[in-house]
Amino acid sequence: MNLIEVLLLALSMAMDAFAVCLGTGTSGQADGPRPRFRLAFHFGLFQFIMPVLGWLVGTTVAHYIQAFDHWITFGLLAFVGARMIRSGLDKDGANNRSDLSRGWTMILLSIAVSIDALAIGLSLALIGVFVWYPAIVIGVVTGLMSLLGLRIGNGLGKRFGKTMEIIGGLVLIGIGVRILVEHLAG
Repeated sequence: MNLIEVLLLALSMAMDAFAVCLGTGTSGQADGPRPRFRLAFHFGLFQFIMPVLGWLVGTTVAHYIQAFDHWITFGLLAFVGARMIRSGLDKDGANNRSDLSRGWTMILLSIAVSIDALAIGLSLALIGVFVWYPAIVIGVVTGLMSLLGLRIGNGLGKRFGKTMEIIGGLVLIGIGVRILVEHLAG
């Protein structure tokens, strides 16, 4: 694979992470340099690790994962999206807004945006491409796109408030629905 092909692959793999970060940024739950870095770093890290795992695992386990990966991704994104919507609808601020860049929520989001990268790693193995170079580029591009999504989302959230938090939650759920429909229809 040449550099242009690898960059196009990396950009396409980073789009889900960008959209999730855009939605997450609107909630203000990953506001500030440290939370943004943590989330972008973990999204990039998982997007790097998953193709390597897919490449190492080979075809035997991939068949098992493909049967339900879309359901896992949908469930994770719907769960986090519903929490964001609930927080956005809470006019009094009674619900505690957790930092999405910490703990299990961050891990679940990282898995959700990178689970399809397992299939990319498997594909690279099948066409005989050594995985390390594409995986590094995918990880770096995803991290950068995640930072951009968080920055844009934070700006929208500060300007439009709780409405953007609700929209951000709907975006996450919409991404989950799109992934689910694509896998079920395809």
